[in-house]
Amino acid sequence: MKLSTESLARSAGRHPWRTLVVWVIALVTAGVLSSQFLGGALTTDTDFTNKPEAKRAAGLLEERFRGPNEGMEFVVVTAERAVTEPVYRAYVGELQAAIAALGPDAVQRVGSYLTNEGPVSETGRSTLLPVTLAGADHTAVGENAELLGDAVKGIGAPAGFEALVAGPATLENEFIRLAEEGLQQGETIGLAVAFVVLVFVFGAVLASLIPIILGVTAIAIALGAAALFGLAFDLPFFIANIITMIGLAVGVDYSLFIVSRYREERANGLDKLDAIAHTGATASRAVFFSGLTVMVALTGMLMLPNTIYRSIGLGAILVVITAVAASLTLLPAVLALLGDKVDALRIRGRRNASERRQSRFWDRVTGTVMRRPVASLVLAAGILIVAAVPYLSINEGFSGVSTLPDEVESKQAFLILEREFSGGLGSPVEIVIDGDVTPSVMASIRDMQDALDADPSFGPYIVEVNEAGDLALVSAPLSGDMSSDHAMDVVRDLRDEVVPRLFNGEPVEVLVGGDTAYNIDYLDQTTLYTPIVFLLVLGLSFVLLTVAFRSVVIPAKAIAMNLFSVGATYGLLVLFFQRGVGPEVFKDIAGWLGFGQVEAIEAGLPLFMFSILFGLSMDYHVFMLSRIRERFDQTGDNSESVAHGLRTTGALITGAAAIMVAVFGGFAAGPLVALQQMGFGLAVAVALDATIVRSVLVPATMKLLGNRNWYLPSWLEWLPKVNIDGSAKPEMVPNPVEPDLERQLAGVD
Repeated sequence: MKLSTESLARSAGRHPWRTLVVWVIALVTAGVLSSQFLGGALTTDTDFTNKPEAKRAAGLLEERFRGPNEGMEFVVVTAERAVTEPVYRAYVGELQAAIAALGPDAVQRVGSYLTNEGPVSETGRSTLLPVTLAGADHTAVGENAELLGDAVKGIGAPAGFEALVAGPATLENEFIRLAEEGLQQGETIGLAVAFVVLVFVFGAVLASLIPIILGVTAIAIALGAAALFGLAFDLPFFIANIITMIGLAVGVDYSLFIVSRYREERANGLDKLDAIAHTGATASRAVFFSGLTVMVALTGMLMLPNTIYRSIGLGAILVVITAVAASLTLLPAVLALLGDKVDALRIRGRRNASERRQSRFWDRVTGTVMRRPVASLVLAAGILIVAAVPYLSINEGFSGVSTLPDEVESKQAFLILEREFSGGLGSPVEIVIDGDVTPSVMASIRDMQDALDADPSFGPYIVEVNEAGDLALVSAPLSGDMSSDHAMDVVRDLRDEVVPRLFNGEPVEVLVGGDTAYNIDYLDQTTLYTPIVFLLVLGLSFVLLTVAFRSVVIPAKAIAMNLFSVGATYGLLVLFFQRGVGPEVFKDIAGWLGFGQVEAIEAGLPLFMFSILFGLSMDYHVFMLSRIRERFDQTGDNSESVAHGLRTTGALITGAAAIMVAVFGGFAAGPLVALQQMGFGLAVAVALDATIVRSVLVPATMKLLGNRNWYLPSWLEWLPKVNIDGSAKPEMVPNPVEPDLERQLAGVD
């Protein structure tokens, strides 16, 4: 038997129980894998897979100076009393003892001013307890930071006293907690809205549950597959959230289109098995190529030498593969078992006035656009171009501690630390001098100390040399938020100007590391790879769509339209979130929506959004064009084929888009600015794509180009005929052109 989407659907329809058993086994296996291995595989650590400057500096310190991953946190104690008073000393002593009692597996050492190991502020009312956490990696240090926080909270503070924990690990834990809360909120909102939209589209409760069940199945199995990868690689925790987010989106989308096509074929008089097979030859084939397009768009994420990007790409690809496989096999089996019971628990008639109104609405939209294609094209493209203009002013950076909500304890601790001491004590700039520390090298180090003294951006520094005398460290805390633009400018100046000038001619290698330097390397790496990823994704997508539709015009238009919508999304993202760009009315709206105003758009977000959005928007493009191409092969009438494609997919695409907008909008409602930006950007892009692009740009350009839409040069005739539009014969599908649409299209050709 020839393997095809039609044969898979027919086979699953003939043997539904066997198919169902296979998927149940896969689901149980995935559950076991997830429960046994996924938790141990997920880590809060994100790392480069190559060796930029900050990573090389950290490696030298670990090998020849301080050992693996020393985690420094600070317990910030502040009160209205002086530190010399007995009650203050007693409270600090209790804190120090409770922290030390956590044991060497959690805390290597803890100091305070009581043991001459902790600073006191100039006001004499605040002090720090420096705590060195144990742990061989970020995950272990993060877990011990949680124990530290619990220990501090466990000591009852006297009236007027406050003790808070500040430091990189505590801050990271806070970001993770808020991110997970925001993602869970988005998922909850998404599922609820998805069900409501599906009920509206299908008009039946049972049919509406099928896409959600398939999406959840795809998510569960993809998590099990991720657990297998976790046996060989550490996976940043974000992979689980990406799998859930993308799995819900594509799982619902794919099954929505397949179930709708099956119901349509049954309404056209085909028996159950033939309807399943015909759906497999048409809608399932479109799903298959749509999934391929999404995966192609995500391959670019695997190129970047950074574990967070690779984790995002891997998780999304795994869940798309699973969703496609379930759509091609599990879904036909479920439809075979349910048959016409898929329409059970209907809330309206099979073809009521509401559905007819939807059809007439899309007919009117198509007729209006295709009667005035030039004006429609210019207006729609103009709106997207104007929206994209603010992108020219984008500033990519990082959401640091200063962007957290005011009620978050980590931010409160940071503000005290910055006001009373130096905000960057927990994550200082580390200048590593690799080579023999000769007298001339020490002279250069003293010059470096003078430069740091003269720069108000730095706090009190420490100079240390290892026992072998072949590695020196100058550790200097930065004032303010270490993730701010100012902090990164200061570190860039150290790397590019100060260090080369002061150590010129010395036989040593000087590396600038620390968390701010890591951020710079991350941003530089993203900037370097962004055009490479864009070209790869666009090139592979062009090839795939050329093969799928046997046209060079269709993929070129698809790419151009997606770039329009992505560019407009970038511009709106800058308008709503980046301070100092655009009219204040956008900032007022953003404030009303609860969005934070920041100096920079999250680094890497545009690249992430491009990969995700390009894939998801191609979903809609493939679904619509497959119906248009199918109709064109039957009738040869370009205008009517476009109208038919938009009429038959318009409500479905709108419903699918509404679901995704709800999912992503739920993320935008969270407290983290980075998640707000991601959710807002994804929601806006999907909304633009499902309205302006699909409803206006596609029909307008299809009308203007006519049969040239399907142009394939003769020298490409050797390409395989994959027949994405299915194997439908013209006589199998009656011409359902409605009189209203015939009148609208009259005289258009």
